[in-house]
Amino acid sequence: MRLHRLRITAFGPFAEPQEIDFDALSGAGIFLLHGPTGAGKTSVLDAVCYALYGSVPGSRQATGTSLRSDHAASDTPTEITLELTAGGRRLEITRRPEQDRPKKRGTGTTKDKAQSRLREYDGEKWDALSRSHQEIGEEIEQLLGMSREQFCQVVLLPQGEFARFLRADEVARGRLLGRLFDTRRFAAVETLLGERRRAAEAKVRAGDEQVLHTAQRLAQAAGDAADLRAWPLPRHQPGDPGLAGAIRAWAAVVRCSARERLTVAEYALAAVEGRYHAARRAAEEARELDRLQRRHAETSRRAALLAEAGPERERVRALLDRARRGALVAPALELRGAAAGAHMAAAHAESVARAELPPQLAEAGTEQLAAVEQRLRGDLGALGAARRSEQRSAEIGRERADLERESRAAEEQQQETAEWLGRWEDTRTELAGRADDAQQAATLAEQLAGKLEPARLHLHAARRRDALDEDAERASGELLTAREESAGAREHWLELKETRLRGIAAELAAALVAGEPCTVCGAAEHPAPARPAPGHVDRAAEEAAHARFEGAEERRAAVERRLAAVRAARAEAAAAAGEATTAELLELTSGLSSRHAEAHAAAAGLHTARERLARAEREHAVRSAERSEAEARAAARASRREALD
Repeated sequence: MRLHRLRITAFGPFAEPQEIDFDALSGAGIFLLHGPTGAGKTSVLDAVCYALYGSVPGSRQATGTSLRSDHAASDTPTEITLELTAGGRRLEITRRPEQDRPKKRGTGTTKDKAQSRLREYDGEKWDALSRSHQEIGEEIEQLLGMSREQFCQVVLLPQGEFARFLRADEVARGRLLGRLFDTRRFAAVETLLGERRRAAEAKVRAGDEQVLHTAQRLAQAAGDAADLRAWPLPRHQPGDPGLAGAIRAWAAVVRCSARERLTVAEYALAAVEGRYHAARRAAEEARELDRLQRRHAETSRRAALLAEAGPERERVRALLDRARRGALVAPALELRGAAAGAHMAAAHAESVARAELPPQLAEAGTEQLAAVEQRLRGDLGALGAARRSEQRSAEIGRERADLERESRAAEEQQQETAEWLGRWEDTRTELAGRADDAQQAATLAEQLAGKLEPARLHLHAARRRDALDEDAERASGELLTAREESAGAREHWLELKETRLRGIAAELAAALVAGEPCTVCGAAEHPAPARPAPGHVDRAAEEAAHARFEGAEERRAAVERRLAAVRAARAEAAAAAGEATTAELLELTSGLSSRHAEAHAAAAGLHTARERLARAEREHAVRSAERSEAEARAAARASRREALD
């Protein structure tokens, strides 16, 4: 930002119009404002701040009326015009505070509202941009990148703070600089870095403890060895520098020692395994020799037993030869016995059969008996044919009765089927209509469900909007209270500060020591030091008032943030709820819910209706097929009846 020209009229101590050309003053790059007390040095800075932000800095902030010069003519309006370049744009800001002026007609005064005007120079002419206080404030704050408080803290050092800064100790100067330049974010970064450092140290200590625990386990596993006794485990504590390197060097020694002992053990194991395999082969050879020796002894024992049983074996062999020769004539003897038994059975059967013959045939010969048998067989054949004819006639009668019974049952079934098929179209139309009605109800239920969920969401958002309206109203009341509390605390602090500044000489005199130079004038003699006036305010009282003001500001800022969050949530809920009221949305949701319930209840019978229709269609197909089959069976029965007749 660069200032070019400032015009002041009836502002502060300047009753007449004054104009300052900053371009001419800053030709050497820097300039100084100096003059006696009350000359208006601070008023020039106040005018610059008022032109930019519409208010003056620090303790001089007051109402618009107090900005007007008491020496100016009543018809001269208080006005400030500032020409500057910011962000590569040349602007002109003109502001008039709210002020009283004589009425144009009659006597007395009237109050003019505050006015602001912003113009921009495009290289040829001035173009008007805005006459809104809010728009001009936002434009200037966006161009400068600073709010009024930040501008006053960084660019305009508040009056009295510099003297306090010079007299304060290191802690107080740090606190003052922090309040002036808002170094809270740097303190927050310092705290964050400290927490990260402590967390990193804790992680390092935990890692070192884990490393030491692992090293101790390695030492237990390695055991006692000469090379390890020469290189013991390092005696470091967690967090000591060089612990990891020492542990790694010790672990390398342990690894080398373990590898050497492993190699020795492998060679010893190989030698033991060789001896084990040789002993195993010798044991197998000894077992095989023992087995052969025991087999030889068993064979010798059995040979001796066979030699002792030689005579008995010869006797048994002779018996076997005799039995073999007798077995050659055994079949002939068996045939003779069988023939004799058959003859005796035949003779007995003949005697039994002749006893049953009539007396005249008791002594008949074979031929006579054969002739009688032939004649009787012919009579039996004729009687059998007659019996079969009678049985066939009875079967035909029974079959004809069955055909008649089946015909009557088939006719009744065909009549019932014909009546059912005659009602088929009406039945099908009724069932299809029920299924269509249920389908339409299901479709309507889906449509209503799609509308019901957004309606419920809108209703929920509307209820949340109403609740947030109440929260916003309460927060607004709290914010008004916090602002009043903050304004009262600020006013009290500024009053104490001005009172202390008026009596700062007495405070400085209290620190004077005889023979030591004064911190203000440098004189070693103090003939008439100032004395505190009644009601003098010391630094502790001022700092306490300032602490109360900062606490009130923090509470106000917290309430503002909470109100902003509530308003943002309310805007989000209002956007989700739309323009409808909660009652309208509740009525709409209730209507949709009832209609959806009715449609869902009607759609519940869709599956049953479709199942009934499908079952009826299957029955229609079965009955149609049965009718065709019944007609074919009726034709077959008619043909069979004709054949039976």
